[in-house]
Amino acid sequence: MFCALTLIDRSGAETAGRRNVRTMPKRPNTQQIRLVSTADTGYFYVTFKNPKNTTEKLEKKKYDPIARKHVLFKEAKIK
Repeated sequence: MFCALTLIDRSGAETAGRRNVRTMPKRPNTQQIRLVSTADTGYFYVTFKNPKNTTEKLEKKKYDPIARKHVLFKEAKIK
């Protein structure tokens, strides 16, 4: 006598004799950094960068709402 094995997983979908194998999630390449205003207002932006592609420190000209003008923001580590 031949009997087909049918499994039902938690989502209710039927799988024919196979189990769903989950792999470990990939570790992200990006790290979170902080862009601090050079106008010494204490205002900062938080963003991500990939240290493998961008090895030098990040510098961007962005808007500082406390100084009410565009100033240079430099990269700093998040404490």
